[in-house]
Amino acid sequence: MSAAQDQLEIKFRLIDGTDIGPKSFSAATSVATLKENILAQWPKEKDNGPRTVKDVKLISAGRILENNRTVAECRSPLCDIPGGVTTMHVVVQPPAQEKDKDWWLLTILKLVK
Repeated sequence: MSAAQDQLEIKFRLIDGTDIGPKSFSAATSVATLKENILAQWPKEKDNGPRTVKDVKLISAGRILENNRTVAECRSPLCDIPGGVTTMHVVVQPPAQEKDKDWWLLTILKLVK
């Protein structure tokens, strides 16, 4: 793999449609490291941000990415477009005390609006 192919431009799309990035990552970067990067760059003005890596789910090409996998293992054939930016969707799990019927109802109502 050449040096150019070893790098991947990734942006992270949050549930409200805003983005973190894009930023260049090595193909050897783990999904856990991507999540750590999201935590570090999470916009301070946004409520309900993730507290730990465990609170974050990354979705790419319709798949939830596992922490122990690398970017290279998770990449889609669409990522091989020269100069392209891969978008990964970020889902933040609510803290344990919020995982009840009311939280899910509120989430559904927000999505319906």
